[in-house]
Amino acid sequence: MDRIFTAFAHRIASWSGQPAAFILAALVILGWIVTGPIFHYSDTWQLIINTGTTIVTFLMVFLIQNAQNRDGSAIQAKMDELIRAVSTARNEFIGIEHLTEAELEKIKTVLEKECGDNETHRESIERLIERR
Repeated sequence: MDRIFTAFAHRIASWSGQPAAFILAALVILGWIVTGPIFHYSDTWQLIINTGTTIVTFLMVFLIQNAQNRDGSAIQAKMDELIRAVSTARNEFIGIEHLTEAELEKIKTVLEKECGDNETHRESIERLIERR
């Protein structure tokens, strides 16, 4: 069941990010707008688009979340492998994605201090920002 859902979610998430999906959605909305005068802009006419978009949105949230979860896990696995493979890297960083936000902020603060909180470091960052 997991493989079937994963394959389905991947295909739908990939397809929904394509221009054709946007064009299809725009055409559906355009078709709905064009039918407004025919149905005298009735409550039923409005309910059709509201119900349709709500259903699609509700289902897409789960499919996109599934795709993002898999992508995030794959990235973490790749990063963990790079940390493990580089001899000067600190293996303690493997799995830090499971820490709390406060714990991650502490690590970030320590790393920034290790990197150097000096003027040269700030000047380098400012030069990078100016280039953009």
